[in-house]
Amino acid sequence: MNAVLIAVILMLVLSLLRVHVVLALIVGALAGGLIGGLGVEQTITVFSEGLGGSATVALSYALLGAFAVAIARTGLPDVMVNYVIRLVGRKNDTKKQTVSKALIFFLILVISCFSQNVIPIHIAFIPILIPPILKLLNELGVDRRAIASIMTFGLTAPYIFLPYGFGSIFHGIVVDNIVENGLTVDRAALPYAMAIPTLGLVAGLLVAVFVSYRKKRVYENKAVVGERENVQPATKASVIAAVVAIVVTLIIQTLTDSMILAGLSGIIILMVTRSLKWNEADSVVTDGMKMMAFIGFVMLSASGFAAVIRETGHVDTLVELVSVMVGENQAIAALFMLIVGLFITMGIGSSFSTIPIIATLFVPLGLAVGFSPIAIIALIGTAGALGDAGAPASDSTLGPTAGLNADGQHHHIWDTCVPTFLHFNIPLLIFGWVAALIL
Repeated sequence: MNAVLIAVILMLVLSLLRVHVVLALIVGALAGGLIGGLGVEQTITVFSEGLGGSATVALSYALLGAFAVAIARTGLPDVMVNYVIRLVGRKNDTKKQTVSKALIFFLILVISCFSQNVIPIHIAFIPILIPPILKLLNELGVDRRAIASIMTFGLTAPYIFLPYGFGSIFHGIVVDNIVENGLTVDRAALPYAMAIPTLGLVAGLLVAVFVSYRKKRVYENKAVVGERENVQPATKASVIAAVVAIVVTLIIQTLTDSMILAGLSGIIILMVTRSLKWNEADSVVTDGMKMMAFIGFVMLSASGFAAVIRETGHVDTLVELVSVMVGENQAIAALFMLIVGLFITMGIGSSFSTIPIIATLFVPLGLAVGFSPIAIIALIGTAGALGDAGAPASDSTLGPTAGLNADGQHHHIWDTCVPTFLHFNIPLLIFGWVAALIL
């Protein structure tokens, strides 16, 4: 039995059965470690040592959560919601509601895409933007699974296709690892190689928004984490301070690549301008940590899970097994390579971390089967990206859930992971397979 397959499948099945994803990751890691021959003690040691891999990220999101709650205290979200509700008009004004939904969808899509390439802040915008507009989305009857799909698309498709921001990092990792394994490729070929797989993501997004989740879904108007009753109305000064704090946070995040420093800077600005009272700072930080605690603990557990998977050595075994099974049949080889990439990324939760693992054996396997260099690029890029959408431990799904579940009405697995897996991973696998055969 292959430890990687068993660990990932067990983790996914437990998650689908509504076992908390942190517990599912721990159980999956233990099973994978035992099957991989590590033993209980070594498995626990490796898992524990691997937890540190996401400690900085977890703290970063906790501070961003605190900043998001502080922004909510300024009254800016209420101003935004009231303004848009005035634009929406009466509840029975279907035309206005349709236009408003289309505008919201478009803005969330643009911001999500920009967070990867133009202003590379990744998911830092989600806790600031999404919780304040949940009541507005409820007013419009928006199915939050559509919003999750839009954000996950914006968090994945741009870096796969465009060589800017996080896309530059991803393309660099793909090229560097291909070259290290004996195949010279031109970095400029990456967008061309990943164009067809990206079209698969576009197709999935269109189906999610216009077919699967186009109908209205009813949610209760519940308070989001950190929201207080009887809040004083927003003042012009508090709104301006909130806007300035958001802009400064985005600038510092872009310049320093530190979400910790960015979140801290935003909180300090709100405190200096007295938009956030000094005696409220403690409760704000606590509420912010509550809002982002889920994503933090999942990412910590995912790091331990990934460490155990790598330590077993069964990733290489899995890829070698595929190379023996496929022979010289390109169609079967491409399909098995992509499926292996899907399983590895679903377990590790990061396409960036998957590329170095699979490139080591995918390059010689691709050459042996007779794939062209650009087809090998498409295979490795797609295999790495597969699973980033839909993986319970991926920040591309954890980020949307953290924002959409701020009022406790959005399930991580069934409302984010399953929809994004169905609408993005399946089309990506099909389009990536086609790309490998025709390029």
